[in-house]
Amino acid sequence: MDTDLPESAILPLIEEHTGPVTGIRRTERGFSSDLTAVVDCAKGPFFVKAMRNRPGGRRKSLIRERRINAYLGHISPPLLWDVEAEDWLVLGFEVLDGRSADFAPESPDLSLVVDAIGEIGRLPLPHIAQDWTETRWDRFTSDSSEAVLFRGDSLLYTDINPSNLLVVKRRVFAVDWAWPTRGAGFIDPALLVLQLIAAEHTPAGAEKWADRLPAWRTAAPRAVDAFAAANLRMYRAAVGRKPDADWLKAMVDACQAWTEHRGVPAE
Repeated sequence: MDTDLPESAILPLIEEHTGPVTGIRRTERGFSSDLTAVVDCAKGPFFVKAMRNRPGGRRKSLIRERRINAYLGHISPPLLWDVEAEDWLVLGFEVLDGRSADFAPESPDLSLVVDAIGEIGRLPLPHIAQDWTETRWDRFTSDSSEAVLFRGDSLLYTDINPSNLLVVKRRVFAVDWAWPTRGAGFIDPALLVLQLIAAEHTPAGAEKWADRLPAWRTAAPRAVDAFAAANLRMYRAAVGRKPDADWLKAMVDACQAWTEHRGVPAE
């Protein structure tokens, strides 16, 4: 095995937890880590996320994922072990034998996805998350009064997309808790709405699914409007940085459809 690859670098670090390793199979997901893979081994298998132990946001996100896991109940696979060495940070999770959720209209997965987001919405905010204030959309609001609408005391997942919601039999699990935050409870349902529109739902149809969630039903319309507009501005800015990224252009289109449906200007 190439000694420059993460697989070779982490093997000596994880053998205490894995026993002899017979194979490492990289996964398609996990772009924010240096390695995401299923490790076949004597004590496993395990799903492993590994990152070089360097200062910065990516390291912080993996540490946050390590810290939040114990508070997620049965909505996410448990963290079984972790290793932090001078050069590497490695998390070892239970492996899920599942598939990405299908967000398309008429998909039988949709009710399971909504149930999973509802389960996340019922999780209590743990003490470790008290200072994880959600601020990512603040700079895309029209003024500071809108940013206040995104504050709250709910534990937010914030990374809703088909790849992160895995269907296992008749249950959906939320994986890749790279950046949980504390904020307004309507945000996760609103992110679901945006993803459903991107999956070719009408805005009205997408919001109908979100209406099954208490945090959406009780949200102030002004807060949802501000959030929809902030997302449009955010994705427009992202396309400006990466004009060849088709998925970002698709998200701009979804945001545009949503703000037009709600009658919200977002210049």
